[in-house]
Amino acid sequence: MTDPVLYIGNKNYSSWSFRPWIGLRATGIAFEERLVPFDMAAGNPAFRSFSPTGKVPVLIDGDLTIWESLAILDHAARSHPEAGLWPENPAHRSMAMAMSAEMMSSFPALRSACPMNMRRTRRPIEVTPALQADVDRIQSLWSDCLRQSGGPFLFGRFSIADAMFAPVVNRLDVYAFETSAVVADYMAAMKALPAWREWEAAGRAEPWVVEEDEA
Repeated sequence: MTDPVLYIGNKNYSSWSFRPWIGLRATGIAFEERLVPFDMAAGNPAFRSFSPTGKVPVLIDGDLTIWESLAILDHAARSHPEAGLWPENPAHRSMAMAMSAEMMSSFPALRSACPMNMRRTRRPIEVTPALQADVDRIQSLWSDCLRQSGGPFLFGRFSIADAMFAPVVNRLDVYAFETSAVVADYMAAMKALPAWREWEAAGRAEPWVVEEDEA
């Protein structure tokens, strides 16, 4: 049996690619990576050759094509239950799904003002009320989970919820938002993951520069 193929975009910028990539890599699920870079804000027309939406990421597992980060991660969790991508506790699993879905549909001010950028020099930006509201909501979500689980990750061990919020860790870091001690410890744990360090090093080494991006 061949490993599934995960198509991703630039590691410096592509937040949606980062989510399934770190989820699979951090939990030891084997896959073949195929990076198709974009050097324009709208992406790359070549994505259409493998992606039904013209966007990344896309997972091809045999005859099955799966798009969207959360769907890819859920497929991996069901295909590899031993990896523990969803929390074992049913209540925690439902909470992790709710948080992951909120990540997909919410936080428009943060997405707009603070694109993921692994190469960015850490410095603050002007914070609007809408942007602060997004950051406050995220910190509240994280803090509640970490207090209940004891950390170091949102539900104790690394899960899909952590993978879905991984790009936000980068955003809060490089745009120099003030965080609580609990949140700072969580961010440090995420950034210490070997999978995080692998992705970040590759992103920093990329030659492509995009002015606007949310691929």
